[in-house]
Amino acid sequence: MSKELQIGVQGMTCAACVARVERGLQKVEGVELAQVNLATENARVTYDPEKVSPAALVAKIEETGYKPLVAKLELGITGMTCAACAGRVERALRKTEGVLAASVNLATERASIQYLPALTGPAQLKRAVREAGYGVVEATPGQHRTDVEREARQREIASLRRAFTVAYYFSLPLFLLAMLPMLWMPAHMFLRSLAPEAVWNWVMLALATPVQFGPGLRFYRHGFSALRAGSPDMNSLVMIGTSAAYFYSLAVVLFPQLFPPKAQHVYFEAAAVVITLVLLGKYLEAIAKGRTSEAMKKLLGLQARTARVLKGQAELEVPVDEVLVDDLVVVRPGEKIPVDGVVVSGHSYVDESMITGEPVPVAKSEGTRVVGGTLNQNGSLTFRATAVGEGTVLAQIIRLVENAQASKPAIQGLADRVVAVFMPIVLIIAALTAGVWLVFGGENALTFALVNTVAVLIIACPCAMGLATPTSLMVGTGKAAEMGVLFRTGEALQTLQEARVVALDKTGTLTQGRPELTDFETLDFDPAEVQRLLASLEQKSEHPIAQAIVRAAQARGLELLEPLDFQAVPGLGATGQVAHYRVDTGSERYMAQRGVDIAPFRAQSRQLAEQGKTPLYVAINGQLTAVLAVADPIKAETPAAIQALHRLGFRVAMITGDNRHTAQAIARQLGIDEVLAEVLPEGKAQAVQQLQRSGARVAFVGDGINDAPALAQADVGLAIGTGTDIAMETADVILISGDLRGVPNAIALSRATLRNIRLNLFWAFAYNVLLIPVAAGVLYPFTGWLLSPMLAGAAMGLSSLFVLSNALRLRSFRAPLGSRVGAPAGKLVPQV
Repeated sequence: MSKELQIGVQGMTCAACVARVERGLQKVEGVELAQVNLATENARVTYDPEKVSPAALVAKIEETGYKPLVAKLELGITGMTCAACAGRVERALRKTEGVLAASVNLATERASIQYLPALTGPAQLKRAVREAGYGVVEATPGQHRTDVEREARQREIASLRRAFTVAYYFSLPLFLLAMLPMLWMPAHMFLRSLAPEAVWNWVMLALATPVQFGPGLRFYRHGFSALRAGSPDMNSLVMIGTSAAYFYSLAVVLFPQLFPPKAQHVYFEAAAVVITLVLLGKYLEAIAKGRTSEAMKKLLGLQARTARVLKGQAELEVPVDEVLVDDLVVVRPGEKIPVDGVVVSGHSYVDESMITGEPVPVAKSEGTRVVGGTLNQNGSLTFRATAVGEGTVLAQIIRLVENAQASKPAIQGLADRVVAVFMPIVLIIAALTAGVWLVFGGENALTFALVNTVAVLIIACPCAMGLATPTSLMVGTGKAAEMGVLFRTGEALQTLQEARVVALDKTGTLTQGRPELTDFETLDFDPAEVQRLLASLEQKSEHPIAQAIVRAAQARGLELLEPLDFQAVPGLGATGQVAHYRVDTGSERYMAQRGVDIAPFRAQSRQLAEQGKTPLYVAINGQLTAVLAVADPIKAETPAAIQALHRLGFRVAMITGDNRHTAQAIARQLGIDEVLAEVLPEGKAQAVQQLQRSGARVAFVGDGINDAPALAQADVGLAIGTGTDIAMETADVILISGDLRGVPNAIALSRATLRNIRLNLFWAFAYNVLLIPVAAGVLYPFTGWLLSPMLAGAAMGLSSLFVLSNALRLRSFRAPLGSRVGAPAGKLVPQV
């Protein structure tokens, strides 16, 4: 059956745009009709949902060069207890018309949704979650979403604590009443002397009932809802298991004559203690989950709550959310800088360690930039706000960390696929267990069937499976943020540790990015005059090499002229008219294009290149005039970073526009394995492709601006940030401090996190694979062992706690390299 879909399309300007989008959509298999309206900027598509998905249609619009109107929403979810719950919420959201993608994270208790606003909206999405049986965290005006979610988590912890406390005080006497006589004959004789066994059964019923329908009511509430939806979860298993034990025991108390003598045993203590132990496990789990978000708490704690805004001559203290761009903000000593801005008056030192990783305060005066969340120290500053709210650097960092924590790496797909079929299989195993024991259990068949079935249901709860990946991801990405490394997605964290080649851009990555003129030699011409003409031409260029030439001329006091007809040839050189002279400057290839023979300087240029310098040439009126050399100093931390990458087992490549001799000289100096030289800016992506042809995954490290195509082409792109410009859309990983040693640190953390996830998944799967048969009673014929439902409940809680505590080990990860030369390992960004 065909369906109709409306998609908003942005960027169309004329009828040709409309036709292009329509043609693109009609080429998609399964599309029956595509109509695009320029006035409403809307595409109406009739399609066969069996052949094509809405996401594919949206992707096709992007492919045609226009922007589909897709909205994103994050919802805090309450009431989830296991991986099956997360899967159920995901399915409910994906079934909502207009939803393109939905991902639910059990550890963060958050849903990330992409949807078409023409078809659905937040109200419908929230309703879908609630109809699935779960709650949505609602923020009131003025409240930050993360604050609301934290409050909801605290309420859930308090609720679990109260429930466990009630269950504990009823279950403890019940447990002693049921188990002590079985373990110690004097206790049995004492109780029988006080009252017959039937009376004690009524006492146990009185103790078990408040647990079953008080604290245990939460399992009924969510469990029934999940069963009705055909998606049983942990609540369903606990509900079925404890109900079987409770109602069987109730029937024995009320109608003992219906049961054989050896089956007239009550199991109230099993039902109550299982509920108590599960609640204890969930309570401890909730506390541990709170600890996994410690890094986010620290980041949020950096945000200022208020700002002092200058209105005329008065200073008004307002909530930071009310600060507007261009407002004048006053910061006193010891206060946090509330938003990003540029200083207009005052002088102070600011602690920017949360951004740069450097503990030394930075001097701030008129014209310098300040970053929200950093700490003003000993002077007063007045600055003009340039970015507020979600536009600040700190807000971008928080958003990137949240996105990474909410995303799912590929390894999570295995757990999701298993959980999707696991719960129905458990119910089948439980039914088979009951059937086998009823047939082969002898005179105690009913008792064996009940005990073992309940044990299977309790032991099989997939809590650990649901927590295995997201908890490690939360702790790992949070730890990375403390180290000055931002992963955009969980997929990037996984891909980085799978890379085997690290390709590094030279300028600004391996080097300072600020070249200096080191050599200048002419052929029978006045060096000062040639340098003056060259610098006059280059003052029109923004290229770092041109700026180095201009600085050198200015340092000599040369008077520069105004050039005419300036033209830059990217990656090669520049040309223009200076006074009566036509001046050309650039690389050997550029000189060849201009028909200038550089043979007179061949020996000098080779010598310069062997020293790691970049030789360039000057021609005046078409005649070779001079050779010059510039050198971009290598960053102090670069050699240590290259050595660390080699220790981690990586092949290191360098991609540069320098000539091959210069590039090889730098590579020998740094110990780089492979050099791709004389690469034009637009050729860097092809250079990455060349490295990928070897079959290895390639991580490319660049500055995130000029290297965007290469960052996008690489299997994982790492952008060297500046600390104040981290919004680099093409990079998968951002190194905030601009320190190259962040690369081996990020790789080491990536490997540690994936090892942690694999261990968690192994434990979660092995736990169920090994203990479900034991709970079913397969060892009984050989050893006489049966797994008590109470032990099953304890084991289930311990499995989740093991996974959480294993994930929390990542908090103690120590980076192989510090942020500064000589800095101790693991101290990339001081704790704030």
